[in-house]
Amino acid sequence: DKTKYITLLLAPAPPPPPAGVAPSPCRPPPPPPPTGGGPVPSRVRWVNRAALGLLICPHCGGELRENGGSLICSKGHTMNIARQGYVSLLGRDSGTHTADSAEMVAARERFLAAGHFRPLADALVENAGPAKGEPEVVVDLGCGTGYYLANVLGALPGSVGIGIDNSKFAARRAAKCHERASAVVADIWDALPVRDDAAGLVLNVFSPRNGEEMERILAPGGRLVVVTPQSGHLAELIERFRMISVDPDKGERLERSLGTLANGAESRNLEWQMKLDRAAVRDLVQMGPSAGRMGEAELDAALQALEEETVVSAAVAITTTSSEESQ
Repeated sequence: DKTKYITLLLAPAPPPPPAGVAPSPCRPPPPPPPTGGGPVPSRVRWVNRAALGLLICPHCGGELRENGGSLICSKGHTMNIARQGYVSLLGRDSGTHTADSAEMVAARERFLAAGHFRPLADALVENAGPAKGEPEVVVDLGCGTGYYLANVLGALPGSVGIGIDNSKFAARRAAKCHERASAVVADIWDALPVRDDAAGLVLNVFSPRNGEEMERILAPGGRLVVVTPQSGHLAELIERFRMISVDPDKGERLERSLGTLANGAESRNLEWQMKLDRAAVRDLVQMGPSAGRMGEAELDAALQALEEETVVSAAVAITTTSSEESQ
């Protein structure tokens, strides 16, 4: 019964914003309750039965069941659900040494909430398209705060989402980014704690790519959308703030990382310009892999050397493929 996916939820629904406060762009307002007798999402903080058809034990690959405030498999492996609403499904050999810190995640949330990457979010919504006759499961690998996942779910009212990130600080926010989103802490480089053929759509935005696992979790005919930076991305800031530049062989690396999913892949470029004040530039520098490359004093000096407003270029490639093309 594929309608069971509609009720997937790890976190409680977020409370409404105070009067006069607009909802966060990473937390769209909840849709009206269904009127046609459809399933109503659970509002408890633990995983309901629908999730058990999607998530698997990171240690043995077995099915999971809810046991109070934990998930447990038939072999007794137990994973606690954090009070913030996410569940950690890290495997024995999983790593979190590259996970984003609380400061990085906070900077990213502020930057994205200001709408600076809105053109990219809109492009992802366009690529997602409506579900074709069936409820669709969206898995966001390297989901961060859940910003892109929330936008895509907002355009797919019959879909549920799972955001996966190796940062617990990111997962805390992703668990609350949308009422149909669930958050999992897991290592993308490891075996993903998601069952075979589960996802109708997989998102991978500025994140590592594990092509073999992506292909495994994609449903027949499922789509993969990958976003990678291109030459010229943040060019005005790279040298000044000693940020990591784009690898000139990025395209070849992408193709290798996707494996057979690269067959039939199509890419298009997306470029836009952002007008950023000093606070936004600081967040942009500190929200990604370039965070920490400058000391605070040096960073402050570089920021003060900027004009009140700096025009910064964004340039990405959006690559789309499907499990059918990989055959």
